[in-house]
Amino acid sequence: MTILVTGATGNVGRPLVEQLLAEGHSVRALTRDPAQAGLPAAAETVASDIADTSTLGEVFTGITAAHLISFGGDDYAPLPNGPEIMELAKKAGVRKVTVLKGDMDHTELDQAVEASGAEGTYLLPSEFMSNILEWADTIREEGVVREGFASAKSAMIHDSDVASVAAAVLTGDGHAGEEYRMTGPEALTPPDKVRIIGEVLGREVRYIELSQDEMVAQWREEGFGDSDIEFFLMMRTNPPEAGYTVLPTIQEVTGRPARTLTDWVRENAARFGG
Repeated sequence: MTILVTGATGNVGRPLVEQLLAEGHSVRALTRDPAQAGLPAAAETVASDIADTSTLGEVFTGITAAHLISFGGDDYAPLPNGPEIMELAKKAGVRKVTVLKGDMDHTELDQAVEASGAEGTYLLPSEFMSNILEWADTIREEGVVREGFASAKSAMIHDSDVASVAAAVLTGDGHAGEEYRMTGPEALTPPDKVRIIGEVLGREVRYIELSQDEMVAQWREEGFGDSDIEFFLMMRTNPPEAGYTVLPTIQEVTGRPARTLTDWVRENAARFGG
């Protein structure tokens, strides 16, 4: 079977391509710039933009299962062309679809998947562990992390675990219509995360707590607008329970435990100067 992976250079797409190839499947990887993608040579890399129907052409031809993302472009806005995407997929005979969702909203793409007759499965991960890369520069250069909201917990998920669930769904049975909410194996505060990073690197990494005002000023300096900052504050001062409640989904779907933040940091230690 040939499996289509959209967003193939993303946090989930890249490990999904690698896992599917390792399992012996043929993979067609969609990316806007194949020359810069750095994907495995065994993958068929195709230049296309999932948010632009005019670039999709024969992308679905010969595809039996497809991993779709529900957002596109640099602003991660919901795809504007969900019905068109699924019309092409249906004509090509795509039987299984996973949809990586950016939020809980029921999108036009979700509706189109349901209407297409394909076996659709929806993936809703918690915060990605790769988000801590935003601390990499100060850890590498100063051995510190400056962050606010020290008591805010997050059940962060290893990016590759999301890919593992997608791979299990695309190559297995019994997942049609499911909505898989996924988390990592533990809920961690910012000081917890900093402690784990230091333990893996084998050196002290200090946590310096910033006030809410200092965090807001930092976000503004980084170019975020009022609506973004309002969202950031809500997620940290009144986070949804789903963001810090540990779920067993990874174990249930893949048959193995969810990877820990320790695992993720070990794999990426060089990016923190380790």
